[in-house]
Amino acid sequence: MFANEKAVVVFSGGQDSTTCLFWAKKHFAEVETVTFDYGQRHKQEIEVAAGIAHKLDVPQTVLDMSLLNQLAPNALTRTDIDITQEDGELPSTFVDGRNLLFLSFAAVLAKQKGARHIITGVCETDFSGYPDCRDSFIKSLNVTLNLSMDYPFVIHTPLMWLNKAETWKMADELEAFEFVRTRTLTCYNGVIGDGCGECPACKLRRAGLEQYLAVRGASSQGADGHA
Repeated sequence: MFANEKAVVVFSGGQDSTTCLFWAKKHFAEVETVTFDYGQRHKQEIEVAAGIAHKLDVPQTVLDMSLLNQLAPNALTRTDIDITQEDGELPSTFVDGRNLLFLSFAAVLAKQKGARHIITGVCETDFSGYPDCRDSFIKSLNVTLNLSMDYPFVIHTPLMWLNKAETWKMADELEAFEFVRTRTLTCYNGVIGDGCGECPACKLRRAGLEQYLAVRGASSQGADGHA
C-alpha cells in the first residue's frame, strides 16, 4: 500500500500496538517505533517493548515523558491508586492528555526521521470510554499536526473499528497470533502473555481471545467437514 514510505508506530509492547507493528511492517518499506516512559505502573512495559522491537529488528526510540506522571496522577502512574471503573465514569486508568501528547511527540520525531506516517492502536470499539481514542479526536489531531508543522502527516488507526476478537483475527492473518499472545504485555499488573486474568485489561483481552478462538475453531471444523 505504501511500499516506498516510512512509518513510526506508537509502541507500548501491548497486544494492540504489537498487532499494529506487524501491520505496519507489512504495509511500509521502513518502520520504526517510539515508546514513552511516563512513569507507568510497571517499568516492565518499556522492557517488553524494547525486546519486541529488537526481536522484529525494528529501531526503537524511548522518550522521557515523566512530566505526564507529575501532571496527571492516576492508576497507571501510581501504585497507591486502585484500578477501578464505576458505571458512567472513566476508569481510574485514564490519563488526561496522554494520546494527545504521545501522538504530538511521535509526529515531531517522525518529521525528524523523514516519516509522514504515524500508526497508533487506539480503538473506538473497545475503548473504555477514553475520549482520546475516538476517531473524531484522531482526525482532528491529524489536521492540527499538519498545520502546526506544515507537514503531510497521516495518522493510521488499523484497529479503530475492530473489537478485541477482530484484533486477534488481524494478528492471526498477519501470522503473528502466537507472537502477540505470548510476548506482549497488556496486563495492568505486569504479567506478560495471558496476564493476571483479573484486571480490566486482561478481562477484555481474554474475552476477545475466547470469542475469536471459538469462531476460528468453528471455521476449521466447517472446512474439515466440507472436505
